[in-house]
Amino acid sequence: MGDETTNLPPGFRFFPTDEELVVHFLHRKASMLPCHPDIIPILDLHRFDPWELQGKALAGGNQLYFFQRGGMRTRASANGVWKLVSSDEPVVTGENKTVGIKKTMVFQLGEALSEMKTNWIMHEYHLLESGSSSSRSSSKKSSQKRGNRKNESDEWVLCRVYDASEEGIELSCLDEVFLSLDDLDEVSLPK
Repeated sequence: MGDETTNLPPGFRFFPTDEELVVHFLHRKASMLPCHPDIIPILDLHRFDPWELQGKALAGGNQLYFFQRGGMRTRASANGVWKLVSSDEPVVTGENKTVGIKKTMVFQLGEALSEMKTNWIMHEYHLLESGSSSSRSSSKKSSQKRGNRKNESDEWVLCRVYDASEEGIELSCLDEVFLSLDDLDEVSLPK
């Protein structure tokens, strides 16, 4: 049966690639363009621990999706904090064009000195800044006219959160062949 919350027909599920998240959802949100269907909600990450996102964020399998305002200095909730675990990874299109950045974080329970790592992972997607200096200078001028400079908190980010302990691992054909070999002693190699 189809998912009633996303209005998708039976047999369809929400499982976008990194490129699709940035190009078709995040870019449209940041540009204030309509997105059909408009299914990804806006949440404030500070208000929720990851296990509380179920029912509030869009569920696609065991992954949860939502928009939030970017540029948070700390990504903390009442019971823990999201810690960056890798360097920024570029999001690249099929035409080999970089369209965004993906940050990977893990949720850690507790206070600063006594944090305990959990299996909750978050990918936070950011758009790249405008490539041309003329558009940057014109946007800077327009934001200064408003009396304040554009800061990171004005940016939209798209988040994908999931519990890594529930992730199914897909094996390649070669992995399956090697795992199907029950006893390596029975395999005879040519001499």
